[in-house]
Amino acid sequence: MELIVENLACARGGVPLLEGVSFRLGAGDAMVLRGPNGCGKTTLLRTLAGLQPALEGQVSTPPETMAYAAHADGLKPTLTVTENLAFWAAVHGLRDVGPALAAMNLRNLADRPAQNLSAGQKRRLGLARLLVTGRPIWVLDEPTVSLDIASVALFAGVVRAHLAQGGVVVIATHIDLGLPEARELDLQPYRARPRAFPGGFDEAFA
Repeated sequence: MELIVENLACARGGVPLLEGVSFRLGAGDAMVLRGPNGCGKTTLLRTLAGLQPALEGQVSTPPETMAYAAHADGLKPTLTVTENLAFWAAVHGLRDVGPALAAMNLRNLADRPAQNLSAGQKRRLGLARLLVTGRPIWVLDEPTVSLDIASVALFAGVVRAHLAQGGVVVIATHIDLGLPEARELDLQPYRARPRAFPGGFDEAFA
């Protein structure tokens, strides 16, 4: 499994943010996106996952090979922890949610409705969904928000296990997940240049 990005340009709200982004990741590879807030990390991740079109370039891997996790936990509040995972497992053709419960330390919360979980517990449940997708490429946008130190370490172990099994991870995070083998991609050099309009200022806002 490979994730190949070639000369990718992407925008937010119609405004170009990044251009010329190229990289290749193979089985077991991880990449951490770096750059200040607003530089385009989330926009790039959404473009990789197929949630918005690219302005230019291409992503060679189909979106259906990717699992995307962003700031929203994507939980159904009245369903229990197990029922939430079972719902997403069924969507992806899987049945056994036991390993996901164990990996994110959710077994003792298995029968609790999601609406009764703390913010950190909800986050762990949201991230546990990655484990029931069966998808090899994880695209992660600040996944450790609301997690305490122990839970960050727990999730880092889940990421390392996914890589060890041949998975691929692209992640935007300000937290050190203890992945010394991960490549870093600083997005600052890929910031889009202002685009000129042939007809001048009036044409740009016509």
